[in-house]
Amino acid sequence: MAFEFRLPDLGEGLTEAEVVEWLAEEGQDVALDQPLVQIETDKAVTDIPSPRAGVLLRRGPVAGTVVAMGAGLAVICDRGEGVDAPDPRDAAPIVGTLPLPLDEKSRKESRSETPARVRAATPASEALPLVRRLAREMGLDLSMVTGTGPGGRVTREDVELAAREGAEPGGPDDEERVRLSKLRRTIAENMTRSWREIPHVTTFGQADATALLGARARLRLPLEALFIRTVLPALRSHPEFNATLDGDVLVLKRRYDIGIAVDTPEGLLVVVVRQADRRSPDELGQEIERLSAAARTRTARPPDLTGQTFTISNIGAVGGALGTPIIPYGTTAILSFGRVQDQPVARDGRVEVAPVLPLSLSYDRRISDGALGRRFLGAVIEQLEALS
Repeated sequence: MAFEFRLPDLGEGLTEAEVVEWLAEEGQDVALDQPLVQIETDKAVTDIPSPRAGVLLRRGPVAGTVVAMGAGLAVICDRGEGVDAPDPRDAAPIVGTLPLPLDEKSRKESRSETPARVRAATPASEALPLVRRLAREMGLDLSMVTGTGPGGRVTREDVELAAREGAEPGGPDDEERVRLSKLRRTIAENMTRSWREIPHVTTFGQADATALLGARARLRLPLEALFIRTVLPALRSHPEFNATLDGDVLVLKRRYDIGIAVDTPEGLLVVVVRQADRRSPDELGQEIERLSAAARTRTARPPDLTGQTFTISNIGAVGGALGTPIIPYGTTAILSFGRVQDQPVARDGRVEVAPVLPLSLSYDRRISDGALGRRFLGAVIEQLEALS
């Protein structure tokens, strides 16, 4: 019996995903749990397995299509059947989901019926909000884009094709419009929300890094593991920085799930070291290496990417010194560690050359004044200079 497979609930509050690549062809035999299609959520790329064995009769959304949870993905049937099986591309869209696009053949036929892509089409009000926003970002007049979705509705692919084919007459030919990846769009949305809703204050400091470098050489740990060790005592003595602001209530966290910013080819991701205070130095190092590798290969699980109570960012790894880090939404502070450089320092009335570590602390001004911010940063510096 033909089975219509819909995008399952991926948990963690996710509501949509983008199709990256189909891993099986129409007419191909597929086994139970065989990877069927690769999708991208806000932060991770995931293979969706087949829910049953059979033949992949029809595939729905093509690569690049954003679909909501519950939207049709494919039709799987037993060998020899499928004449009357439903087609997920022809079915009416589920309420709240994006319409599935036509297959490539149908799309080409639709284009051949119109002499030009730019012509009067579906009113902008009938397109979904995401499609209207995309058209605005690309500078397109949506009423001049031909729709190939159900009932002539303009889809995301229609807008992107119109932009590629020059739907706006007279547009400059010395520019290229590049669609942001889903991860980059998510980063932009999160950063915009944090900057808009959190009044940021950034304070700066520096620490003698002699003890830090000695500990790294002796323990052979990633610097991020040592940064976590120095931050934990400061968070215990200044709990306002390991907290969430819920309206007029400051929620002080009694757990220490430390986020670490990881530079990946697709953009900056924050992975979360759970229960960092309960891990030995070696365990911290192993977990940081595991999470960093998963982030760079886009195989991190949703629990690895959400729920941090405080965040550190090693901008020194990419040559940075001081900066103004943006506080992840739902937390109250973030601390950046810059690149260690030799500088002249005063010691016992003498000027010596020593390795110096720059630090940048951004915190929510609603929960802390300048004095408390300086005390917290001072506590971190004290721990750094006393590492053993």
